[in-house]
Amino acid sequence: MSRSDRNKGAMSAKPGPTAAAPLSASLYEAGLQHLGGGRMLDAQMSCEQALAADPNHADSLALMGIIALQTGQHDHAVAWFSRAIRQSPKIDYLTSLGFTLKQMGRLDDALAVFDKAIQLKPDDAELWKHMGGVLLAQNRSAEALLSYQHALSINPVHREAAFQSGLLLHGEQRYQEAVQAFTVCLTQQPDDLQSLQMRARCARQMKRYDDYLADCQRAQTLAPTDPLVCNNLGDALVCLGRSAEALAWFDKALALRPGLVDVLHNKGFALLQLLRFEEAAAIYREILAIEPDNAKAEWQLAHVELQCGDYEAGWAHREARWKMPDFSPDYPRFAQPKWLGKEEIAGQTILIEEDEGFGDNIQFARYLPMVAARGGKVILVVREPLQRLMAGIDGVSQCLAFTPDLQRPAFDMHCPIMSLPLAFGTTLATIPPADYLPPPPADRVAVWEQRLGWHDRLRVGLVWSGNPHQANDGNRSMPLSTLLPLLDVEADFISLQKELRPADKALLAQQSGIRDVTADLSDFAETAALMSCLDVVVTVCTSAAHLAATLGRPTWIMLPYAADWRWLRDRDDSPWYPSARLFRQDAGCRFEPVVARVRGELAAKAAAFTPTP
Repeated sequence: MSRSDRNKGAMSAKPGPTAAAPLSASLYEAGLQHLGGGRMLDAQMSCEQALAADPNHADSLALMGIIALQTGQHDHAVAWFSRAIRQSPKIDYLTSLGFTLKQMGRLDDALAVFDKAIQLKPDDAELWKHMGGVLLAQNRSAEALLSYQHALSINPVHREAAFQSGLLLHGEQRYQEAVQAFTVCLTQQPDDLQSLQMRARCARQMKRYDDYLADCQRAQTLAPTDPLVCNNLGDALVCLGRSAEALAWFDKALALRPGLVDVLHNKGFALLQLLRFEEAAAIYREILAIEPDNAKAEWQLAHVELQCGDYEAGWAHREARWKMPDFSPDYPRFAQPKWLGKEEIAGQTILIEEDEGFGDNIQFARYLPMVAARGGKVILVVREPLQRLMAGIDGVSQCLAFTPDLQRPAFDMHCPIMSLPLAFGTTLATIPPADYLPPPPADRVAVWEQRLGWHDRLRVGLVWSGNPHQANDGNRSMPLSTLLPLLDVEADFISLQKELRPADKALLAQQSGIRDVTADLSDFAETAALMSCLDVVVTVCTSAAHLAATLGRPTWIMLPYAADWRWLRDRDDSPWYPSARLFRQDAGCRFEPVVARVRGELAAKAAAFTPTP
């Protein structure tokens, strides 16, 4: 307990006037004066004289408790406060006793004391705040939050209750409510740096990046030499797509505290957004020189290397993901050894299990027949939407749908599907062909052909957004409204977009030029059957792009300026997918020019289309 906390807790129980004998009362008042002046020994002597005259003088007993608390004699403080309460159960005495017990770690006893105090005075916001503090110390966060919120219902401007509520709401990811709580603090104390920074964090989580920047700028005026404040300001600019401006703030932070790893990470990321790959790689190597076991830096370096075509280094460094505690929590940590291509697997059963996204699984399933060709019996585990599609891949003996309680058959070794390129030593020159998926069932293709009707115009599949929880989704996805200029092309447009966002759902319902059949796309196998009936798929970087390109359909992929590593650098084609064309953003980082280029190409393709009977 800090001295300020100790003083605060003690003085919250400052005894008031009593009906004690005049001598005890005057000696008690003298003790108060001495205590206020910092003359602790004189205060104690005055109290002892008062209690000699009247052993039951409650205020003097409580003042002795305060003196004991301020001198760190907690057991004595408990005894003095308890004696005072027996004479007169005042709220202030109970508060100081509860505070002392909390500092001693006697949390159950402290809770009982504050509960008694609240029964005596239920409309006291300070008591509810104290109750919240004890509950929080007991790791009873939900109950603590209720206690703090009750304090605020009594006193809506109680700063401490608001701040603690904000922290707990932030921890529960209830960011909007947390913002309101921190705003209560800032309304009273506009220069409260801690509340300002916490409100900024909440704004970032809610992707309210303008608010995030505004709070970071205000924080920087309050603490101009704090490197973490400069770092946050740079991060806010990156979130707003202003990475070039952000670099100056990261450099300022590093000038204030050289070698600060969190700042270096953010600087490396900003450089990647600007496609300054060599400089970004140098930053990640600098981090690894400071912290050789920094898995995040190694992981990011891997992606730079892969994007630049250095597959040998990139695949190896990418294994650092397994040292990241929050990576792929569903992938079991098996007792069996991991296979990375070095051991012979002939006659062995090898479990191949997904460890990242749907698109990753589709892209790297091309290695499964190669595992089987080495003599391994392949058991594949993927999420249910992929099971039917992948069960028919050549060499897969058994394909299971992942569930948290899945009982896997016996196996000898395992390999995450994203580690297969490393296991086979893949280089740009040895990428396996994209012809590994079995053709969709003819009967399902026939059903979709019949449903789509006469093939008298170009059929175009559309996908404009991916999983909103993916880290780069804000850059790789677009709203449907951005794609609408395509609709004046003479073509039939079919939506392949699953998981519509609210604004897109409303807009799609108004579009007669787009057929939405996604309710019947039960899994990837069904989507593959539909895609087989289309002439071109126009999509952002998501699983639909991988599926369409793997099926050999003409696939036009619209990419952000800082595209994913798998699409390499400065290319409009892909060695992974011969049927793919890449339409990249320019440095303006807007999809509107990309859509305009796609529209021009689509119009030409539609004009050259020959109807099919």
